[in-house]
Amino acid sequence: MATISLEHRPHVIVLGNEKGGSGKSTAAMHVIVGLLRDGYQVGALDLDARQATLSNYMAARVTYAANHHSNLPQPRVVAVHRVEQDSKTAAEGAERAAFEQALASLSADCDVVVIDCPGSDTFLSRLGHSYADTLITPINDSFVDFAMLAKVDPDNLDVINPSVYSEMVWQARKQRFARDRGRFDWIVMRNRLGANVARNKRDVGTTLEALAKRIGFRTVTGFGERVIFRELYLQGLTLMDMRDASVGISLSMSHVAARAEVRALLSAIKLAPPRFSLSAPRG
Repeated sequence: MATISLEHRPHVIVLGNEKGGSGKSTAAMHVIVGLLRDGYQVGALDLDARQATLSNYMAARVTYAANHHSNLPQPRVVAVHRVEQDSKTAAEGAERAAFEQALASLSADCDVVVIDCPGSDTFLSRLGHSYADTLITPINDSFVDFAMLAKVDPDNLDVINPSVYSEMVWQARKQRFARDRGRFDWIVMRNRLGANVARNKRDVGTTLEALAKRIGFRTVTGFGERVIFRELYLQGLTLMDMRDASVGISLSMSHVAARAEVRALLSAIKLAPPRFSLSAPRG
């Protein structure tokens, strides 16, 4: 079994939510590139290797850099695949071994490892959560996504009880503490926010703050609903690359506002200075 030294353990950031379409991989990519450009050595661990959104994003980035002779900062990327076996115990044992080997490999020379989890309840996702130092849960700003966190009274919007994902996070917290007495910081990121003020937006925010006090997370404002995020995906680029001369995309006011949203998320993550502290191109 691969071992991870507590003395040289990287900061592990997990992007997790059991509901697909919440923007986990986009957020993961922007966190990865933002930290690379801040001088951190970053590893990326894709636990959703079947859909492979993050892995494909990274592959497009490598291709773009080669085709444009660009010195874009690149992370180390490892994908861990689900194991299909007749025995559930054997399959989970194989997945645990592959995960621990991948994390130990990235830990050797990375300050930070960013883990992108599948948008469903899997053994690998639960395992990834249990290794978090920071857990970021993007949710679309609606009560449809809120239902993953808690059941709400439809008449007065009071929180009735935590829901399936919150229960899974609680179990992950207990596993983390049992393993190394560690605790993790849980950030719920209100994502794909519309520009207009609406009653639903206010209600979600108020109810989320009430739940935060009850089960122990912080809230941050995430990314707005912007076309630029989808356009950059095809090229493997992020908003943090747009000041790179080799990219050649001029910044609009919308892009500046979107970059500020990414910076706000990065600022919310409590990180020590880079351990390996290599110079990196600023974005």
